[in-house]
Amino acid sequence: MMKPVDRIDGSATNAIAGEVVFDLPKAAWNLGMIILAITLAPFYFNIKAFILFVVLTYFSLLIGHSAGMHRLMIHQSYDCVSWVERLLIYIGVLVGMSGPLGIIEIHDLRDWAQRQKKCHAFFSHEKSYVTDMWWQLTSRFKFQVAPQINIEPKYSDDKFYIFLEKTWRWHQLILGLVLFFLGGLPFVVWGVFVRVAVGVTGHWSITYFCHNPGHGKWRVKGAAVQASNLPGLGALTYGECWHNNHHAFPESAQIGLDQGQCDPSWRFIQMLNFFGFVRSIKVPRPENAREDLNQTS
Repeated sequence: MMKPVDRIDGSATNAIAGEVVFDLPKAAWNLGMIILAITLAPFYFNIKAFILFVVLTYFSLLIGHSAGMHRLMIHQSYDCVSWVERLLIYIGVLVGMSGPLGIIEIHDLRDWAQRQKKCHAFFSHEKSYVTDMWWQLTSRFKFQVAPQINIEPKYSDDKFYIFLEKTWRWHQLILGLVLFFLGGLPFVVWGVFVRVAVGVTGHWSITYFCHNPGHGKWRVKGAAVQASNLPGLGALTYGECWHNNHHAFPESAQIGLDQGQCDPSWRFIQMLNFFGFVRSIKVPRPENAREDLNQTS
């Protein structure tokens, strides 16, 4: 049986005992970006700024978040030469969701909670879209007894990742200065405010729909939350929409497993492998090691 990378000790924790509480720094960051994007974007629109927004949004999420933070750092589905790994994770920081240690905590707490027999709605995304989006963008879950999170020293003790964790918001300022030099305020508005707002809301939108009933042939035994695949969205979501596959095979660097399941992040990882930057790429475990799964079709 293959489980996600085990960083959570929830032996003394009740996964549903707790409450959703307002998180001021999180809310100020996310809502601030959204408000700035909505109010400024119409006044600073031009075609070059829009193209910049599309390119930066897509490739920062593809390279930094999906291939870097998610499949490499969180799930350790492949190994990477050190400087390339640091570059990928830094690009992930520029996405504007969190620092590297914070994103591990956010992801692993949700993943752990979803694999329990009972799961709070904050982690299962079973409330309405509007309620869930508000929670995810402005709040956190306060456990009565919090699980212990043990991030491996490779990240938790590394000075570079500690620095990124402490300063991740400020890197938008550095990027903003570069964009201002290249294209003035339109580049800043579309390349920072609109990009971060769309990236954060888009990420949580896909997360919401991937954890509600839908397509998928795998069920994880004993898990309160079963994930869904979202057909037709592979290219738009870098392959992350094949979330039923991902819950079944969290160890795999490839998430789009079946014919027609487009997975751009997997193609990017293969490209890194071609140039010798990547090694030890993991794929779905063999059939004789899937006792934790039921196949429904």
